[in-house]
Amino acid sequence: MAEQRGDERDTGDARESERGAGEARRRSARPEEARAWEGLVTTARRTVSDGLVVGTSGNVSVRVGDTVLVTPSGVPYDRLAPDDVTGVDLDGRQVLGTLVPTSELPMHLAVYRTTGALAVVHTHAVHATAVSTLVNELPLIHYMAAALGGPVRVAPYATYGTDELAENMLRALADRSGCLLRNHGTIAHGATLAQAYDRTAQLEWMCRLWLTASSVPGLAPSLLSREQLTEVEERLRGYGQRG
Repeated sequence: MAEQRGDERDTGDARESERGAGEARRRSARPEEARAWEGLVTTARRTVSDGLVVGTSGNVSVRVGDTVLVTPSGVPYDRLAPDDVTGVDLDGRQVLGTLVPTSELPMHLAVYRTTGALAVVHTHAVHATAVSTLVNELPLIHYMAAALGGPVRVAPYATYGTDELAENMLRALADRSGCLLRNHGTIAHGATLAQAYDRTAQLEWMCRLWLTASSVPGLAPSLLSREQLTEVEERLRGYGQRG
């Protein structure tokens, strides 16, 4: 897995090699960035504990103003510390920290440049990745597809970390807040880390549901119609507490 290529190295050595490459430490994190980093690390660790990623596969980012905080490449999430804050501007220039940002930075920046998202979660969730190899769109197995903006599309495969993958993802994300990446995983965005994570978890759950229902010999799962999904979308606009 591309994002795991640094798993076997010692984290301390990684930090020293990154910070000792003749590159001066960039500006210090502002208080709001430090708080956002704490939330990012918590979310990244949750992707592991909830089984959505293995090791350092997948990545998480959060936008604070014009700065994008992002998980660094190849550092296990349980070893990330406050001083490891890693951030880039919207053009990808590193402005915080010296650890190398995730190799999937092009995908994260593409989301921020084209949507109003403030958080992005990318995983290699097993059921979602399995579904990405079978269909071009997740069948409408459950009404929670409406929470992602409609039927979930599968972005065509492209090599990790490339502009081609980012472009494929953007097409699949059009009018959606989540999609599958063929033979790769998932990506979802939201107004907060909590929302992006919840959408990621819901997507994995729907994929698991469809695979489970489809595995019964001699039977095919019933699916929702687009009209039924549209009705749910209307109801979801008023869902939750008010005030």
